[in-house]
Amino acid sequence: MELGLHVSNFTWPGGPSRIASDLTDIASAAEDNGFAKLSVMDHVWQIGHIGPPENDMLEAYTTLGYLAARTSRIELLAWVTAVVYRDPGLLAKAVTTLDVLSEGRAYLGIGAAWNSEEAAGLGLFFPPTSQRFERLEEALEICLAMWRDDDPPYEGQHYKLGRTLNSPQALSKPHPPILIGGGGEKKTLRLVAKYAQACNLFASPDLAHKLDVLRQHCADVGRDYDEIEKTVMGPLDPGPDGANVDKLLESMREMAALGITHYHGSVPQAASITPLAILGKEVIPEAAAF
Repeated sequence: MELGLHVSNFTWPGGPSRIASDLTDIASAAEDNGFAKLSVMDHVWQIGHIGPPENDMLEAYTTLGYLAARTSRIELLAWVTAVVYRDPGLLAKAVTTLDVLSEGRAYLGIGAAWNSEEAAGLGLFFPPTSQRFERLEEALEICLAMWRDDDPPYEGQHYKLGRTLNSPQALSKPHPPILIGGGGEKKTLRLVAKYAQACNLFASPDLAHKLDVLRQHCADVGRDYDEIEKTVMGPLDPGPDGANVDKLLESMREMAALGITHYHGSVPQAASITPLAILGKEVIPEAAAF
């Protein structure tokens, strides 16, 4: 099993003037300590269970471009892109740009979006749930069309592109991997089976059930279930001086038994670097054997 680092909080002791340097330190420590993926949220305000909306938040794809220049090995993605915040043609171009500038390390993490408060606050497009899922499927179709060698027009219910031209093309082949976030059993996991190279679920008691639902969707569309990377988002706190390491490893061992191959989470006080070093020394080598 691999570990990934999710940076979800930019309110650090040094304040905004040190965000760039602190983020560089975090990214370097994540890469040096063996983390496989590094992600940021696609939010424009802080979300409620982390802090008040007034807390510091960076725009996702600008931040990922910065991280591409500060790292050399770790895979980069928004976990996950809110589909309606950018039109799909522009989103495909942004992910392609990230892939080219990172020399082939970009993922497209994407979901149907949920934060109506921030969307209303900044005037972002935010249609009803059913339409967001329709737009999510069309966005996936458009991204895949733009990552092919030809450039035909696209006409869907919500989006129309006169020419799906994308130059330069992504370096990742056949295209940047697609991770779809969410565990919705009727829509989200069906889209994973149909379009994605990775799913993202949560470390919850219904995890095994969600995987069974995904397996059935794969059977329904003729997809090999085993070729989809199974990822889980959950707590990633080694505790003071590594006090929580054994508990964390046991939880990860149980998930690995279900077929989870990547565990992703936010690390408290990541700006201090120490928790990342503990995870790199005590958790990542053990998890690699699961």
